[in-house]
Amino acid sequence: MTGPVEDNAKCYPPPSGVCQFLRLEDLFKLGEPHHRKEHYLSGAREADGMNKVIYSFKNIVDRLFIGAAIDGKSEYFPTLSSRKKLVADEESVNMFSLVYQDEFFMSSQIKIPSDTLSLYPAFDIYYVYGFSSRTYVYFLTLQLDTQLTQMDAGGEKFFTSKIVRMCSNDTEFYSYVEFPLGCTKDGVEYRLVQAAYKQKPGRRLAQALGLSEDDDVLFVVFSQGQKNRSNPPRETVLCLFGEDPFLLPRRGGRLSLPWLLNKELHCIHTPKQIGDDFCGLVLNQPLGGLRVIEGNPLYEDRTEGMGAVAAYTYGEHTVVFVGTRSGQLKKVGGRVEGWMDVCCCLV
Repeated sequence: MTGPVEDNAKCYPPPSGVCQFLRLEDLFKLGEPHHRKEHYLSGAREADGMNKVIYSFKNIVDRLFIGAAIDGKSEYFPTLSSRKKLVADEESVNMFSLVYQDEFFMSSQIKIPSDTLSLYPAFDIYYVYGFSSRTYVYFLTLQLDTQLTQMDAGGEKFFTSKIVRMCSNDTEFYSYVEFPLGCTKDGVEYRLVQAAYKQKPGRRLAQALGLSEDDDVLFVVFSQGQKNRSNPPRETVLCLFGEDPFLLPRRGGRLSLPWLLNKELHCIHTPKQIGDDFCGLVLNQPLGGLRVIEGNPLYEDRTEGMGAVAAYTYGEHTVVFVGTRSGQLKKVGGRVEGWMDVCCCLV
């Protein structure tokens, strides 16, 4: 029996509900971490609430980046953290420990402030997809739009999709930056991210976007509007993002992050040029932009609703598959700036 071990959702996990190492051949338990609070990685049972990126690049030590919904338990669970690579000794106290932590409470994690949860008890960040590109780590997230929710007198909750970027070697998360992400088709806004997939473009798609075949592109499925995160509308659209999401600091504009304001850190008014290689300053706090990064709509489904996407390169083409909520698999075609990149057929 491997689980799950049921527990009260309002309680912290018991010792038997912590991540364990299992041998693949027969699922024999090899070990489990010591039960320190930093070993509890997620506080929510949401299906799309948690995601991870294992980063390994050249001389950088392997790291495990984890983004997780916290379900209001900010004192226990970070919303984003960087963990040491899985250790060889299954009983080591370093298993899942933070990459960096000093005596001044600086560490490789970000927590949602309790003040934010006091103002917006429903605030959380749901991590839909994670990936790495070059020397950066990215997450696609859904989070409560505090501005729209505050303006709405009816008590409805509005959500916004955001792409998060950090430098992989930033142990104190000074390089954290996030921007809204979305797609518009025929004047209708699609803002609820459902699924995503990073892929190298085929030759035709790379030429159409002015990229090389070594660059990355991002395919993202969005649902219509900004409401009903847990039961999104079936009106969905598949969108393509080229270079824009990977160059977040270059977008500039007003930078603010209303859910993570540090009252003790006053604004630093010294001008600073933020370029593609920006990895944060010791004096800055995580940043967020307000300008939405718009994708290029490729395919729309207004009946079944798309909930999954995958892609691969075949010859000079980029082939994209989407899965619907009813269990259908579709191979879709899209036209980007006059290039027919994949065959227009559904299977």
